[in-house]
Amino acid sequence: MTEQNQKAGILLMVITTVIFAVQDGISRHLAGEYNVLMVVMIRYWFFAAFVITVAGRKAGGIVNAARTSQPGVQIFRGALLAAEVCVMIAAFTLLGLVESHAVFTCYPLLVAALSGPVLGEHVGWRRWLAIAVGFVGVLIILQPGRGVFAVEAIVPLAAALMFALYGLLTRFVARRDSSATSFFWTGVVGCVCLTAAGIWYWEPMTGPDWIWMAVLCVTGATGHYTLIRCYELAEASAVQPFAYLQLVFASAIGLLVFGETIRNNVALGAVLIVGAGLFTLWRERQNA
Repeated sequence: MTEQNQKAGILLMVITTVIFAVQDGISRHLAGEYNVLMVVMIRYWFFAAFVITVAGRKAGGIVNAARTSQPGVQIFRGALLAAEVCVMIAAFTLLGLVESHAVFTCYPLLVAALSGPVLGEHVGWRRWLAIAVGFVGVLIILQPGRGVFAVEAIVPLAAALMFALYGLLTRFVARRDSSATSFFWTGVVGCVCLTAAGIWYWEPMTGPDWIWMAVLCVTGATGHYTLIRCYELAEASAVQPFAYLQLVFASAIGLLVFGETIRNNVALGAVLIVGAGLFTLWRERQNA
């Protein structure tokens, strides 16, 4: 990997976080007006079309992209990601972008914690300490001891757990399947599952909101493309720390567009989570 490629990879990761933050802002708006399942279903229709188009242009076409020796796991991880997207967008409507992303940022720590039992990887005491610090940050944000605990607060935590498990299953299937195969199954399975669930909640949309929906679909496909290119150019360990910028950009949209505020406990908790996550990434790179 050349230094130029690494810089290009980092730039693409920053661009990806901006795109995903914009996508989250649009999702929050649409989910506030329409059923979450319908919004995510339409988004996945476009995503599946994008995935199939990409597969069709590669050597071997769609048949080669769909070929897998572990269809059960591929179907489960595709359905899991679709469900996670719905849960996270629901969190945006319940808590807003700032607090939802502050909690969701703990997912790399969940990946590290679950990599032992799920993938059989060794997790040293330093990473366990970082995981513990990160979850102290989560508790500071959620404040479970202050009065009546808000059930809504655990929604982004559930999304983080689902996304962490999805990430681990992606690493698991990568032992035998190519990234193109996993990408294909992610889009197609998610589309099928969400169509089966979301079609029952169809509601007419206004003209302006159809424009927002079109932008949401385009940003979804564009963000996945820039993310793929990012990992093609640079090592994951070099660009992954910059993924935390999505918290910054999404929070900025929450503050400027939706009039949200950042409470002191949320800011402190987010700092602890991001710091612990960066330390975990650094330890993984050192061990590698």
